Amino acid sequence: MVYPTLTDPSHMPANADDGTNALHLIKRLWRDHVLRHWPLLLAAAVLMTVEGAALGGFAWFIRPLFDDLFSAETLDGVAWVAFAIAGLFILRAAAGFMQRLMVVSVGLRVTNALQLRLARHLLGLDMRFFHDNSPGALIERVRGDTGALQNLASGAVMSLGRDTIAVISLLTVMVLNDWRWTLLALVGVPILVAPILGLQRIIRNTAHASRITASRISTQLDEMFHGIQAIKLNRLETHETRRFGDRLREYLRHAFRSQIGMAANPALIDMIAAAGFVAVLYYGGAKIATGEKTVGEFMSFFTALGLIFEPLRRLSNIVGQAQAAVASLDRLYTVLDMRPTIVSPAVPKMPRAGLIEFDNVHFTYGDMPVLRGLNFTAQEGQTTALVGPSGAGKTTVFSLLTRLIDPVSGQVTIAGDPIGALDLDTLRHMVAVVGQDTALFDDTIAQNIRLGQLDATDAEVEAAAENASVLEFTQNLALGLETPVGPRGSSLSGGQRQRVAIARAMVKSAPILLLDEPTSALDARSEKLVQDALARLAQGRTTLVIAHRLSTIRDADKIVVLDQGRVIEQGTHNDLIAADGAYARLNALQIAGVKTAI
Repeated sequence: MVYPTLTDPSHMPANADDGTNALHLIKRLWRDHVLRHWPLLLAAAVLMTVEGAALGGFAWFIRPLFDDLFSAETLDGVAWVAFAIAGLFILRAAAGFMQRLMVVSVGLRVTNALQLRLARHLLGLDMRFFHDNSPGALIERVRGDTGALQNLASGAVMSLGRDTIAVISLLTVMVLNDWRWTLLALVGVPILVAPILGLQRIIRNTAHASRITASRISTQLDEMFHGIQAIKLNRLETHETRRFGDRLREYLRHAFRSQIGMAANPALIDMIAAAGFVAVLYYGGAKIATGEKTVGEFMSFFTALGLIFEPLRRLSNIVGQAQAAVASLDRLYTVLDMRPTIVSPAVPKMPRAGLIEFDNVHFTYGDMPVLRGLNFTAQEGQTTALVGPSGAGKTTVFSLLTRLIDPVSGQVTIAGDPIGALDLDTLRHMVAVVGQDTALFDDTIAQNIRLGQLDATDAEVEAAAENASVLEFTQNLALGLETPVGPRGSSLSGGQRQRVAIARAMVKSAPILLLDEPTSALDARSEKLVQDALARLAQGRTTLVIAHRLSTIRDADKIVVLDQGRVIEQGTHNDLIAADGAYARLNALQIAGVKTAI
């Protein structure tokens, strides 16, 4: 499966201008994550109705205030009107406070559920997806898009419920006072439809572009902070700052265009409001002068008219906010709709230890061939070493054996069973890997060891730590095995990180062990400790080791020499030296101290 690159500007939402697609996305979100919170949403809707209707009530109470009290030139009865209006505002305040809490609570829960779902889904995708998409882009997709969706959706939901009721209640007051005035005041509203629809198209496209640019910003920050040593050593601070500034300016351009569209919506409403006020003032004033309408009716109508345009302005913004939210929603469901291709078969076999065989295996990365008919076997319980120049396919062998990737043709078998027919989780459980780059997580040493077997007891973790020579350095630490390793194991040395990784493999106790030259970057003392630990780990296991220094594999049961994705030699160290072929030449060069790219 070919995964799209998430920061590719050509990846725009399907049917970006199609309202049907937007409605489909919103329905999916409602069905998947929002509907379960219906009791809270129902209570919030009731409170929104109270909050919105309070404005209509206030406008209506203006009429008796002028007609029955002020015109009579007496303060009798003012108190009950004043208390009624004050009660309306207190009720509105309480309803607004409670409904905001409810809507925000639902928004946060939906956001958290989306983030958890995205993280779980992403972890299940094939390795090819992670080769094509940077960590920064994925972080922005999980955190940035869901956060943007939550902020926009919460505001839109509150405005839609409260302001729709407010508009209806105020419109009712206006009609009850005079339906002709109402038509006159709002006659220009239909004129806004076409401009607002055009603005929504701009808002959605620019919002989507700004989210893509935000992903690029996150990607660049991720690269900068992970590559800080190279930046400092090569004096690239100014260069990287300039690149980052370019990204920020690109984001600013898209975000500003989106804000222009959102700002234009209420501006259009205000223009229509101005025309409506002028028309009603002249027409209504004439009616009062002739005695056809009372001052109270006019003031009640004029109050409702003055109040109605503010919720209308907010409602006009909802469409723009919804377009921006749909852009984020489209990006989220683009990821959620991706499916892994490397999965367990419908009726899987359970893996069992045995002979490992690569039978005429071909594999390509894109259009680049890596393995070209690879054939070799690794006997159960023995150590098989893989050597060869960079790009010969050694690491690809490990990825195929653990089904991080699948071959284009040919097959890999364990105990005669094709690994594609095996249960994927069980297959990976029976393989332990120790590589050059040790993946440690920001937790304690003990917990990093326990990642090999999550239900391992403290005694099993300590035994693995002892066998891997981890206790040799933790005994000098105040917290021992409970010492935090820091982000990416930054508080440990390279040799210490490798020993923790070996302890993790030991606690896993897998029958197949894959070693990707874990001592290549270590000093002599650390290398000796790690080599001793690896020797203990490999006992009784089927071990495949990628070797860059031939001196480390002299005692291997079999050495397989690869070149351009094929086996060109295989045998023991002594056999290959006697054959005086490629391996013998590489060995002679390394003995002579010549660096070789294998």
